[in-house]
Amino acid sequence: MGKLVWFAAGAAVGFVFGTRAGRQTYDDLVATTRKVMEHPTVQEAAGLVQAQAAKLYDEGLRKLNQQV
Repeated sequence: MGKLVWFAAGAAVGFVFGTRAGRQTYDDLVATTRKVMEHPTVQEAAGLVQAQAAKLYDEGLRKLNQQV
């Protein structure tokens, strides 16, 4: 029974410290991701990909309607 109590206490302490360290790392990751996503080159590439996807979607829909 004593080993179980020590294990539970250690797990609780590890969880608390891990959560605090993990939150800072998570916040850093989110900030970096936002900076990358707001970069003009990334925005331009995203626009090109979106335009190409819309074009492919329209072509596929047109071909599907021709077969029906």
